[in-house]
Amino acid sequence: MTGKVYLVGAGPGDIGLITVKGKECLQKAEVVLYDRLINPVLLSFVKPSTELIYCGKLPDRHFLRQEAINALLVEKALEGKTVVRLKGGDPSVFGRVGEEAEELVLHNIEYEIIPGVTSSIAAASYAGIPVTHREYGFSFAVVTGHDKSSSGKPIIDWAALAGIDTIAFYMGVGNIKYITEQLMSHQKSPDTPVILIQWGTYGRQKTLEGTLATISQKVAEVKFSNPAITLVGNIVALREKLAWFENKKLHGKQIIVARTGTGESELGKKLEKYGAEVVHYPQFTTVKKDVAANLIQNLHQYEQILFLSPESVQFFMQALVYIKKDLRKVQADFAVHSVKSERELLKYGCFSEPFDKTKRTLVVGTNAQYEAGDYGAMDFYETHHTEIQEKSHIILQRLLADETVNTIVFPSSAAVATFVDAVCKVEPNAVEQLQHCHIICYGQKSYDAAVAFGFVHVQMANEPTVDSVVEGLMTETLQTK
Repeated sequence: MTGKVYLVGAGPGDIGLITVKGKECLQKAEVVLYDRLINPVLLSFVKPSTELIYCGKLPDRHFLRQEAINALLVEKALEGKTVVRLKGGDPSVFGRVGEEAEELVLHNIEYEIIPGVTSSIAAASYAGIPVTHREYGFSFAVVTGHDKSSSGKPIIDWAALAGIDTIAFYMGVGNIKYITEQLMSHQKSPDTPVILIQWGTYGRQKTLEGTLATISQKVAEVKFSNPAITLVGNIVALREKLAWFENKKLHGKQIIVARTGTGESELGKKLEKYGAEVVHYPQFTTVKKDVAANLIQNLHQYEQILFLSPESVQFFMQALVYIKKDLRKVQADFAVHSVKSERELLKYGCFSEPFDKTKRTLVVGTNAQYEAGDYGAMDFYETHHTEIQEKSHIILQRLLADETVNTIVFPSSAAVATFVDAVCKVEPNAVEQLQHCHIICYGQKSYDAAVAFGFVHVQMANEPTVDSVVEGLMTETLQTK
């Protein structure tokens, strides 16, 4: 049976700007072909079993030619797979979606085009510039900043274009001198405001402002480069009043939050709220263990059950249901080490008691959690284990290649060890590549572990809490030992 292809717009960068339908397509995909300009964190939405194929185009070379991409879409669909072709922005705006759709039609393959938020409008909005305004601009044009000719210079009706109020050029940095000269020679005022928006909607978004007469010289001076949108028009002047995104307190921070397990990250959410670009690494898959029926049946011999994670609570309760043991007949006290585990217990109508080492205790969780703790001769029940997802390594490789990470947060000493072990399997010299990064640790143990692994710019939060880390980053009041 032939599969189906979804030609999906990923949006411009901020992962929150992918459409609901686009995200749903990623979640059910069996194969994803993705470009360089998509945010790699979007790959975290796919299933662990999904095949990921990088079609990325770099400025100096093409990894896969368009013909090869078309052939791969056909090949995977004919294998009966659900395929997603993931493109930055909107696939119908300079995304070659027409060529790919034509190839699918030629082979009678079913497909859908899922629109995305187009980069020019999104980047302008994140720079504080609406592309139309009743007082500044009634017309808006989207134009390629280069073409596939030998010169690479766009062939455009410049006279007609110069009459448009607001013009967005895609990837026009390399031709900025030619573009501005053409617009001025066709009666566009040399004083017309221009702004270049690099990595629009990402936490690392940068802008460069000027006029048609000055912008090409400024680009040369600061060596501004693609990927960037060039916006031309009087409406650019509104940015002075309406800029919002780059004013966030953590704008410009690309932060890796090191993880040792699954679940949502409260820290990540708060960092993103203040403008940081956050990546969680590594990412884990939870693998449930078979129920140890005999152990569960003999719970009467324990005075206390200690849960090491929210997942351990969940899987323990599922095990009781599996062997048809009534929770009300469990006489042992429940104890936890974290607020998240306490919240999970409450879902089952259970409260936790303070952990008491003197009681006969059953420890419930993963083997790694058990071995990391001081539980003496206490019995242990392994509910699950975690495995690092391969896709998280792919995301990391992209981050290292882009050289944009500037901060790493280690919540614990275990997070330091897990991070270093994982990252060195991807890139053996990754620690050296990350030496420029600002390292933030929750407490003394994670600080000592980071220093021991060779990190240099290491600091510690005033208190081992999420709020203290966020506040320290915003106010630059972290401790240096």
